[in-house]
Amino acid sequence: MEKSKKPTPSQKAYQKIASKHETKRPVGINCLKAFIIGGLVCTLGQLISNGYIYFFDFTDKTAGDPTVATLIFLACLFTGLGIYDKFGQFAGAGSAVPVTGFANAMSSAAIEHRTEGFVLGVAANMFKLAGSVIVFGVFSAFIIAIIKTLLF
Repeated sequence: MEKSKKPTPSQKAYQKIASKHETKRPVGINCLKAFIIGGLVCTLGQLISNGYIYFFDFTDKTAGDPTVATLIFLACLFTGLGIYDKFGQFAGAGSAVPVTGFANAMSSAAIEHRTEGFVLGVAANMFKLAGSVIVFGVFSAFIIAIIKTLLF
């Protein structure tokens, strides 16, 4: 087993100097901002869902799919226009609401690697991120199914 290395005196001195000059992050404000902005994104989703129910005669159960599709479309559009990056800088973790945050990550990867070609650039780099999410989702669903089968 490899032993962990202790910092040398020069490394300790550097860490001491670096910690003096490190900018302190306002954790409380960042948490509050993420909570509020994330809640506003979810509120927007609920308003879109209500719009589908009221104007297009969907039910509570059937309005979910077009609502998610609309949120994904908006996140991808705003990513392409460069608006989502500014929003993410301001909102912090609040911009990482699962549907919109994942759509932003996927479309950002596609935009960033478009010069490398469609297959090796866009598709390959988009699915580097998506692959891990899909594997985690499938694995989690498998574990939950086993637990549910054993308990019920």
